[in-house]
Amino acid sequence: MALTPSPACSNRQAPIANIDSRGTSIVCFGDSITAGYGIAPEQAFPSLLSRQIGLPVINAGRDGDTTVDALARIDRDVLQRDPRLVVVEFGGNDFRRNVEKEETFRNLDRIVARIKRHGAMVVLLEIRIGLLRDEYIEGYRRIAKTHGALLIPNFMGGILGSAKLTIDGIHPNEAGHRIIAERLSEKIVPVLRAAEEHRARNILSS
Repeated sequence: MALTPSPACSNRQAPIANIDSRGTSIVCFGDSITAGYGIAPEQAFPSLLSRQIGLPVINAGRDGDTTVDALARIDRDVLQRDPRLVVVEFGGNDFRRNVEKEETFRNLDRIVARIKRHGAMVVLLEIRIGLLRDEYIEGYRRIAKTHGALLIPNFMGGILGSAKLTIDGIHPNEAGHRIIAERLSEKIVPVLRAAEEHRARNILSS
């Protein structure tokens, strides 16, 4: 397993559930941001992340998806792909369609819980949408704490609304996706290293 951490990568990492996952794939599960709306697939952050960590990454993003849509396809697009680690990115379309936030986080909780029960590690991407007071923040944090997911706060910070980093104020352009990939790599590399060390210890003790 080849991992190429960014220079800023820290070895300190909060515990994450299923560090002993026996899965084989890394999946990015999200909406149009994950899918790479408006840019070439190889420029979307899942492809960039793959190159940065030196491992294959499956892009299971789909334009327009809400948390309800995600639940409808989680078996086919995630659980049937033998996931070891899943990056979950949803919530933006729920907000844009005026879905009650209680429903959004009830669905998101079910998504993370199902992935966890399947035995994979979960990385949860927090998107901050509100202009003055973002009521979404507590929901993401609660889910991450409840299920032992790695939370990446405000993963679109400085990108959302930027004319230089998005194609329309919402969807990242190539430069925006590079920033997201770097942020994810910095947090995910220590998790994967810890998982490899865990596997090595288990092999030595068996």
